[in-house]
Amino acid sequence: MSISDLYGDLRPWASAVAYQMLGSVSEAEDVVQEAFLRMHQTLQRDERIDSPRAYLATLVTRLAIDQLRSARVRREQYVGEWLPEPLAIESLPAEQAEIAESLSLAFLVLLESLTPQQRAAFLLREVFDYPYAEVADIIGTDVDSTRHLVARARNHLRKRRPRYYASRRQREELARCFFAAAEEGDLSALERLLSQDVTLRVDGGGKVPAQVRPVNGRMRVARALASATSMLARSGIRVHVTEINGQPGAVTIGADDRPVGVLGLDIADGRIQAIHFIANPDKLRHLDWSGHLGALPRPGGRSNG
Repeated sequence: MSISDLYGDLRPWASAVAYQMLGSVSEAEDVVQEAFLRMHQTLQRDERIDSPRAYLATLVTRLAIDQLRSARVRREQYVGEWLPEPLAIESLPAEQAEIAESLSLAFLVLLESLTPQQRAAFLLREVFDYPYAEVADIIGTDVDSTRHLVARARNHLRKRRPRYYASRRQREELARCFFAAAEEGDLSALERLLSQDVTLRVDGGGKVPAQVRPVNGRMRVARALASATSMLARSGIRVHVTEINGQPGAVTIGADDRPVGVLGLDIADGRIQAIHFIANPDKLRHLDWSGHLGALPRPGGRSNG
């Protein structure tokens, strides 16, 4: 199989791994391009690659670990809240519903609390369904150490994730009520939809006015949302309700028909637990509003080709 055939076949899968490792579309694209370049150079030297998928998995994961380590230094100097670059997905296909939660902005934010190696081991094992032995080969450690990394990551995330997740129908209904209440400026209706300890995070990156710290608590978040919705309406900015990273959300559209912000809702336990709003224009450049980015495919864990 030629490198162009491999690129067409494996690029979507490699992009899925890199994006969930890095929480950045642009950084994921750089990692995938570098991985394919290295694979191409290996093939040009007539070196044998028994499994292109396994070879690429190792390249992408190790490059992403290195990228994440350097990115963390930059993120420590980031102005205000750092949030992942969003994916605007109109509808996540039924066969991909199982990865909707692992794509969510809330989950990607939680992954930031793991070490790069823990994150890689956890994603490869728990999301992409790789056997422990293959995960160990990919990240360059032994099976026992890999099991320990995954267990540590799983326990760490379990403490911070909600106990009860909403069904898709429940999420859609709650989101419909949320956007209706926000549009009407109905504070009491908004408060009823929010959890007691709801958090609103806004990522402006120092490029646009934004809260530099999270807004916490039902009443404060409801007031902030009502105020922001009123401001958007006065500015002529439209709100297009859609799915963001497989979860309910919206894209705000300016007068030039370009996205000026992306909002994602984290819904669990019958309430909205967190709201993430990305307004940093650098993180919206990849959004093609004339045709949304498609849903990331479900990568198979077995390296059999």
